[in-house]
Amino acid sequence: MSALTHAVREATVDDVPALAELAATTFPLACPPTTTAEAIADHIASALSPDVLAGWVADPWKAVMVAEAPGGLLDGYALAVFGPCADAEAAIALATAGIVPDPVHELSKIYVRAEAQGGGLAGALMEAAVAASREAHGAGPFWLGTNADNARAQAFYRRHGFATVGARTYLVGGRPESDVVMLRTE
Repeated sequence: MSALTHAVREATVDDVPALAELAATTFPLACPPTTTAEAIADHIASALSPDVLAGWVADPWKAVMVAEAPGGLLDGYALAVFGPCADAEAAIALATAGIVPDPVHELSKIYVRAEAQGGGLAGALMEAAVAASREAHGAGPFWLGTNADNARAQAFYRRHGFATVGARTYLVGGRPESDVVMLRTE
């Protein structure tokens, strides 16, 4: 499947049940093999629950974009957040790179089902989330964190203008994971 066969649009509250299923299906795809199934399940239950996702959709400081296949199946989603950088390690990395971390745009999440990868959906979702956040809150740089062992994700982000500027620790189910902090200034 390609980005051409999907409608990329802003999520609505009606999407929350399908978005929760999508988040639970796709989050494990980005985890390194050392992340335990228990940590993944705990993270999904606490950070990707339907209540959390409904909060994102309702929050004017967040842009949730979905990729909807013909027939209505959601194959991917992205979340952009605008405001102060809530991650202390990322804020230091951004400041070191010359970026004032309050306020700043963050590409917080971007996930695509395994069977829908490779057709441009991730890029379409990312650009839609960037555009929506900038339209709502103005121009500015974007930062993100991605697992230090996820070479595929890092290569994707580099192709889309991000560069590594630091590192942070990210908790998955209460267990620390090593992330790189990446920045896109245009």
